[in-house]
Amino acid sequence: MDTPLSTIAVVGLGTMGTGIAEVLALAGREVIGIDISEAAARQAVTSLEASTARAVGRGRITEQERADALARFRTYDTLQAAADAELVIEVVPETYEIKQQVFRELDAVVSATAILATGTNALSVTRLAAESQHPERVLGLHFFNPAPAMKLVEVVSSVLTAPPAVEAVTRLARELGKEPVAVGDRPGFVADGLLFGYLNQAAAMYEANYASREDIDAAMKLGCGLPMGPLALLDLIGIDTARTVLEAMYSASHDRLHAPAPVLGQLSEAGLTGRKAGRGFYTYDAPGGQDVVPDALTPSPEAAAGTGREIASVGVAGSGTMASGIAEVFAKAGYTVVLAARGQEKADLAKSRIAKSLERSVTKGRLTAEARDKTLARITAAGSLDAFAEVDLAVEAVAEDLQVKQQLFATLDKVCRPGAVLATTTSSLPVIAIARATARPEDVIGMHFFNPAPAMKLVEVVRTVLTADDVHATVRAVCSKIRKHPVDCGDRAGFIVNALLFPYLNNAIKMVEEHYASLDDIDAAMKLGGGYPMGPFELLDVVGLDVSLAIEKVLHREFRDPGLAPAPLLEHLVAAGCLGRKTGRGFREYARR
Repeated sequence: MDTPLSTIAVVGLGTMGTGIAEVLALAGREVIGIDISEAAARQAVTSLEASTARAVGRGRITEQERADALARFRTYDTLQAAADAELVIEVVPETYEIKQQVFRELDAVVSATAILATGTNALSVTRLAAESQHPERVLGLHFFNPAPAMKLVEVVSSVLTAPPAVEAVTRLARELGKEPVAVGDRPGFVADGLLFGYLNQAAAMYEANYASREDIDAAMKLGCGLPMGPLALLDLIGIDTARTVLEAMYSASHDRLHAPAPVLGQLSEAGLTGRKAGRGFYTYDAPGGQDVVPDALTPSPEAAAGTGREIASVGVAGSGTMASGIAEVFAKAGYTVVLAARGQEKADLAKSRIAKSLERSVTKGRLTAEARDKTLARITAAGSLDAFAEVDLAVEAVAEDLQVKQQLFATLDKVCRPGAVLATTTSSLPVIAIARATARPEDVIGMHFFNPAPAMKLVEVVRTVLTADDVHATVRAVCSKIRKHPVDCGDRAGFIVNALLFPYLNNAIKMVEEHYASLDDIDAAMKLGGGYPMGPFELLDVVGLDVSLAIEKVLHREFRDPGLAPAPLLEHLVAAGCLGRKTGRGFREYARR
């Protein structure tokens, strides 16, 4: 097992197998491509020729390097061709029967020192290793799609795997320019173990008609900075594949969050498996196509429109970062803004924060000095909510405390003129409970901005069972005018983004509690394998562990799902005062400013 792994066989030349072969060939390895389908083998050669030609065209490799890589890739239709391989990587269809058959046959073909790797992302490596006469040389080597571009490789050990085999494969991964993460054997490993639970919850949210597919995907892209929305990603992965992964995860965890949403089974049974079929959650221009085309579920612009109320002036209640940011957004869009706080001094301080923000925009060339001055002139700082008497829209951005918000809305009810729209920016509290503090709950709606408000494009528009249609239409129109993307959702805990984001964060904490993987490995896996801008522990420390715990508790209380119970480690850190960056210590320690 101390061999340099210079000759490597790849069994299964589908998209993933071909991608792995390309990575190996370009890195100077002799690659033996094996597939029982001659058509698949020919397609693999064609794909490798095309992708390396593109690489030459983009200046990433030379023509000579391309020729050498193509010469190192040979295809065969029998496992006998793997006889000289020092490492065999199987990426055949994701079923125990097929993979076990491959491992049994390889035992009679490869040398005693050869390492056997499975590319599974859902099945038990231990169970597959048990089919081999030499289980100590069997491990998991999970590349991510597309293999040439994705940096993450999960190196999966079973209880039977010999450490030298792990070391050899980990060294190879680094030589290929990848970032290897060492994990134990459980369905989904790190990246998919966290990703597929999130995808499953998104599918269940859509199935419950809580939000449209477009709004769910837009919310997660704009609210979390993800490269793709969850439903579009399920279509890319393959809905049948996702269902298989979730079935394996559920059989191991018995966590209801991993029980495949029924819609995944319905779509799979109907053959609507995503892009490869031309239809899944969305409809595509052709089987295997990438371009979404309109279908019966595509919302029309007319359907979203409605007659709203005239909004010319806006009141923003609060003096914190969020209130200042929201006031800045409205003023930039041309609205007259009253920024009210508890006392004139706090209101003036909030306005000075806006002035500094605008000045930074001028310095960076994003705003002219004239626009800065006009924006600031539209904002009036007030030390009392009495200044909201004539505003058309009142937006509260005070502490995330139900009693505090209810008291504020009771005051707005008395101060604001009849017909004014009253909006709360709560991220987790029931909007209806806030609305009932007024005598006009039909005028109350949720407008959940994301932090920092001037930069983040998303606004979750939350209507209650009592919200008037024209109030909903008004807020959607206002969102467009302030250049935000509104998504509609009902009044339930977490709305779209937090309801999908925080169970994922909670599951990451549970992985650390169970000593399955380290903070650094989990963060790296989600950034490199899932395209997340921040790892879960980086994000938790930024959001604040106390804030995160409060949201987890709200979700658990509303949905009564044991899987949503806050991880004990999170509760312990909060109790110890380790709240993240703001206290200098959370999951990690930070230098004090």
